[in-house]
Amino acid sequence: MPEVVTKELAELISKKKWSALRERLVDVPSPLVQDVLFIAEKHDRALIFRALSRLMSAEVFADLEPEQQDSLLHDLTDVETRQLLSSLPPDDRTALLEELPAPMTRRLFGLLSAEDFQEARQLLGYPEESVGRLMTPDYVEVYPDWTVAKALDHIRNKGKDSETINMVYVVDKTGKLLDDIRLRRIILSNTDTKIEELMDKSFASLSAFEDREKAVAMMQDYDLLALPVIDSDGELIGIVTFDDVMDVAEEEATEDIQKSASVAPLKMSYHRAGVFNLYNKRAGWLVALVLLNLSSAGIIAAFEEQLAQTIVLLFFIPILIGTGGNAGAQAATLVIRALVTGDIKLEQWVQTIGKELLVGLLLGVTLGLLGGCLGLLRGDFNWNISFVVGLSMFSIVVVANLVGMTLPFVLAKVKIDPAVASGPLITTIADATGLLIYFSIASVIIGW
Repeated sequence: MPEVVTKELAELISKKKWSALRERLVDVPSPLVQDVLFIAEKHDRALIFRALSRLMSAEVFADLEPEQQDSLLHDLTDVETRQLLSSLPPDDRTALLEELPAPMTRRLFGLLSAEDFQEARQLLGYPEESVGRLMTPDYVEVYPDWTVAKALDHIRNKGKDSETINMVYVVDKTGKLLDDIRLRRIILSNTDTKIEELMDKSFASLSAFEDREKAVAMMQDYDLLALPVIDSDGELIGIVTFDDVMDVAEEEATEDIQKSASVAPLKMSYHRAGVFNLYNKRAGWLVALVLLNLSSAGIIAAFEEQLAQTIVLLFFIPILIGTGGNAGAQAATLVIRALVTGDIKLEQWVQTIGKELLVGLLLGVTLGLLGGCLGLLRGDFNWNISFVVGLSMFSIVVVANLVGMTLPFVLAKVKIDPAVASGPLITTIADATGLLIYFSIASVIIGW
C-alpha cells in the first residue's frame, strides 16, 4: 500500500498536477510525505511543501533531518517560513534553532513573532541536553476549586493548542504544581464534582535543569506519556512528552553503542557525517589504543628469552588473552547497561563485586579445565604446560571479569560515561593483564 501511494504521488508531481496533489495529500501519512518530498527534484520540493495543509507541513517539517530542513527553508519565502515557524510546537522549534547553521538561525529569529521569539530565547537559555530544551509550554492547567464542568470547558478551549491532553495539571493561583490528573478520570466524574476532590497529590515532576536522560528514566518508571517540568519554586513551566523522550532514548542508546566501540559520539546521523568527521571521531581512540597496546608488546619483549626456550607457550597467547578480553567485555557490558537503566546504583558496587567474583570463579573453573586439556594435547602431554595453561586461563578469566565489572563503577564515580569501558578499551586492558598473569605463572611452574 505505501508503495502504491508513493507511486501515485510521484506521478502527480511528474505531471505537475498541483491541485490534484493538494487534494491527495490530505489523507497521506506524514512519513510517506517525507519520502516523496526528497525523492522529488529539488525545484519541485517547495511546491510539494506548499501543497500541504498548515498542520501537515509543520508535522512533516519537524521530522526532517536538519540538513533537509535547512535545504527546504532556503526555498521558502519569508512569509511561508514565518507561518511554518508559528505552526511548529515550541520544542520542535527549539530543536530546529539549535541544529541549523548560524546564518539560517539568525534569519529565523528575525521572522519569529515577539511572543515566539521570547519563548525560543527562554528555551534555548537552558543547558544543552537538559530537560528545558525538550519541554513545551503548551499544556492544559486547571485550578482545584473548579468544577469538572468548568474544567472540561477549559480543556475544550485550550486543548487544541496543547501538545497533549492525556494529562491535566492542577496548579494554584501562583502557578505552583499541585497534582496531575488523567483526562479519563475527569471525563468520567460528575460535572459538579470539584477538581480538588479528584486529587491525590501524588505526582512525578522534573526540573528544567535536569539531564534529559532523567526524563527517559522517569517516563519508563512511571509509565506516563508526559511529565510536568517545574522551576526551583515548584511552578509549572512546561511538559516533556513521550515522542521527544523516545528520540532522546534513541540518541543516548546510539551514543552508548558508539562509545562501546571506542568511537566518539557523532552527534548526527551516519549519513550526514562527512569523511573527515568520521575520521576525527575514530582516529583519536585508535591511536590511544595502539599506545595502550604497547604495554602488551612490552610484556612479551620482557619474556622473549624465556619464550624462546618454551616455544609451545606462544600457541596459547591468542587463546588466553582473547578469552580474557571476551570475559571482561561481557562483564563490562552487563554492568554498564545495569548502571544506565538504574538496575544497579553506584553504592551497590560491593554486592556487584561479590556476584561477579562468584560468576568469574565458575567461568574460570570451566574454561581453566578446557585450557588445561588443550595444554596437555598441544604440549605433547607435558603436565607442566597443561598446568600453566589451565591455571592461567582460570586466573585471567577471574581477573578480567573483575576488571570488566569494576571499571564502569570507577568511571561513573569520576563522572566519565561508563560506556567507554566496554569493547576495545576493556579488551586492551585485559590483554596486558592476561599476558602478565600468563608469564608470571609460567615463570613459577616452569622455572624460567
